[in-house]
Amino acid sequence: MTRQNEAPMSATLFTGGDESVLRDAVSAHVQELLGDTHRSLAVDEYDDPDYELADVIAAANTPPLFTDSRVVLARDIGRFTAEQLRPLIAYLATPNESTSLVLVAASGRLPKSLTDALAAAGGTTVSTTPPLRQRDRQQWITEMSQRHGVSLDADAGSLVAAHFGEDVGMVAGLLETLAAAFGPDRRLRVDDVEPFLGERGGVPPWDFTDAIDRGRTPEALGMLDRMVHSGGRHPLQVMAVLHGHYTRLAKLDGADARNEAQAASLLGIKPGFPARKALELSRKLGGTKIRRAFDLLAAADLDLRGARELPDDIVLEVLVARLSRLGA
Repeated sequence: MTRQNEAPMSATLFTGGDESVLRDAVSAHVQELLGDTHRSLAVDEYDDPDYELADVIAAANTPPLFTDSRVVLARDIGRFTAEQLRPLIAYLATPNESTSLVLVAASGRLPKSLTDALAAAGGTTVSTTPPLRQRDRQQWITEMSQRHGVSLDADAGSLVAAHFGEDVGMVAGLLETLAAAFGPDRRLRVDDVEPFLGERGGVPPWDFTDAIDRGRTPEALGMLDRMVHSGGRHPLQVMAVLHGHYTRLAKLDGADARNEAQAASLLGIKPGFPARKALELSRKLGGTKIRRAFDLLAAADLDLRGARELPDDIVLEVLVARLSRLGA
């Protein structure tokens, strides 16, 4: 979970694409604001699909009755237009000091006028979107476990990150179970966590292609199985992932890109790690192996469409094994 503008808050905006992760983070924040105060005395929550912003603003402007402060929680504010949000933006210009306003929006663009008003009010924006890289996801899981009162050692945190992969919505449920089973005082190891893991989650496509690029055939085949079965990807979706991966390398092959910025320009992306990684891999494989990869992809595509009577799983496993040999 990443935070911006860590100043004292009168308002907080939570964003994120996974509903369970988003709700978990919002719930933890509201509980932190409440402390020992009972929720029913201090929280006004708006999550009805038809609620009006006028009601939210009226609640935020109302002084607390039985407590020192009030929490006003408004969900799904992304459904409001910039015009509809104008009264909320006006409120943020002079917020009620006794109210903590919590706004929640799923993934998507919010009007800049709202985020600017939030920043000007000294508010905080919290993104609950998990990091893309597995190493960073482990740290993210450690932060989540702390919010749930669970202590994981490094190996246990790494196991959870690898097990659930991109299915991050399942992590909160696991942590709730671990908290109930062990309490806050025990530092959990791999042996403690393993019995509670359940079915393995899917894996992000970039972890899959990384294993292929490094020539780690058993690891790549294991990730293929998780993408298709746990992740629910159709074989042709897996083919699209692989085709897109090698297309990027082909664009760089022979293009005389000398650095990350030139590679990013050719690929139509921003300079950064993905562009640098693609440039390094294109140089490592070279034109001959990249063309061989496209030959393998074309043959597998025909087999998946019925050229040979082979099960889809076999076609994909043979393809991945042959591609990973190119990267070895």
